Amino acid sequence: MPSRVPKGDILIHAGDLTNAGTVSELQAQIDWLATLPHKHKIAIAGNHDTYLDPRSRTTLSAADQKPELDWKDIIYLQHSSATVKLANNRSLEFYGAPQIPACGPARFAFQYPRGQDAWTDTIPISTDVLITHPPPKYHLDLPVAMGCEHLLKETARVKPILHVFGHVHAGRSDAYGRMTGGKQVVRWDPAEEVMARAMQRIDGLFTQVLSVGAWWDVVSVVCYDVKGLLWERVWGGKCPTTLMVNAALAYEDTSELRNAVQVVDL
Repeated sequence: MPSRVPKGDILIHAGDLTNAGTVSELQAQIDWLATLPHKHKIAIAGNHDTYLDPRSRTTLSAADQKPELDWKDIIYLQHSSATVKLANNRSLEFYGAPQIPACGPARFAFQYPRGQDAWTDTIPISTDVLITHPPPKYHLDLPVAMGCEHLLKETARVKPILHVFGHVHAGRSDAYGRMTGGKQVVRWDPAEEVMARAMQRIDGLFTQVLSVGAWWDVVSVVCYDVKGLLWERVWGGKCPTTLMVNAALAYEDTSELRNAVQVVDL
């Protein structure tokens, strides 16, 4: 558990509540979360939360398959939505989903074959805050791009204000993750489309220094970014954006909670 959890109106846990995924471990984490002072607490599952997926639950001992959980005051989202009412007559609609591209043994929860589309038309268009366990492809999921391309397309369709995820610890704690603080504002404009296409190149965009196509993509991204800035700053136009946040607390591939809790002001 993190040594310090900042105060706030809403606490979001983006999955991997446990290491072993047993009921006792899950309940202990829920009990601890319930002691925190945040008025609203929202959680989803991660691949380590074995009990929460009926498929992976069968890998637990017989005793660990039967008990039920008491979620207390925590809103648990599993392919579901919840609306939270805030001060000043504000409200936010949250949607949470745990599924990840397969990356481990049968005890890992909510896995689907990598490359399979488990996302299209699954997220309500009215979603303000999206909570998933995996990141979208090419966004805070490096150095090996473990995110999901179908989640990226679905996020682009819905365009939530905020997208919180975890799973890829290195996306938060590698050099780029440290430089960005694990946060990235994505502008849903042609530059984003070009960048996604370019990153699909073999070995990625930035390693193909002698590729004409790669350089064309670089120039295109720069041109679209300049055009977008002029559109917003000079002509007063608006482009929809999503703040993406990698909330992983674990450092790289260790179990050490060396990353600070993320704080977002909406």
